[in-house]
Amino acid sequence: MVKIRLTRGGAKKRPFYHIIVTDSRSARDGRNIERVGFYNPVAAGNEKRVELDVARVQHWIGQGAQLTDKVADLYKQASKAAA
Repeated sequence: MVKIRLTRGGAKKRPFYHIIVTDSRSARDGRNIERVGFYNPVAAGNEKRVELDVARVQHWIGQGAQLTDKVADLYKQASKAAA
């Protein structure tokens, strides 16, 4: 099954996540199909907290991809901000 989920990057105590499309069997930081955005939980000042290509996410949902819980919340926030 194809999933849209987070993969971790960044330094120790400063997480940064990429939002990716991947096979559910691959490791968290393993191989991915496409990178569709990022999530920065420790954004400060005028840094972006969430950036997401909503059109590509809709495309993958149409192909049968499943969103994880956190990515579903981020998707709601990004689609609200885009509207």
